[in-house]
Amino acid sequence: MNIKLITFNEVTADLQTQLTELYKELNAEITQLDLANALSDYNTTEVAVCMDNDKLVGIAMLAKYKVVSGHKGMIEDVVVSSEYRGQGIGRKLMEVLLKKAEDEKLDDVLLFSGHHRTAAISLYKSLGFKLKESGLYIKKY
Repeated sequence: MNIKLITFNEVTADLQTQLTELYKELNAEITQLDLANALSDYNTTEVAVCMDNDKLVGIAMLAKYKVVSGHKGMIEDVVVSSEYRGQGIGRKLMEVLLKKAEDEKLDDVLLFSGHHRTAAISLYKSLGFKLKESGLYIKKY
């Protein structure tokens, strides 16, 4: 298996189709942007993938942004195929993104996780993430 950051130029129709299917394991109700679109704007998104030969088996993304309080990153869309869970792929994907965040000197990396996702929460805590006392609000358009 190969884990790496990918660029806009590496996105193919086949990879997009595989991502669409894999993402259903995370949340089948959300309409996805295509991966090339997510990678095309201003170098603000990093995408780590795990490939087993030509098969996409895991993905994680880091959205980067700057605000007055600093240069931050948000981990999004971490998903490993159910067939491949328990092999450390999620950890390796996260480590690739956290190394990128460190290299780019981000001040904070944030992530949100549903309280029911106990395995994911254990992984995040083991990587040094701490629960932040705050409320999360959302407005859908």
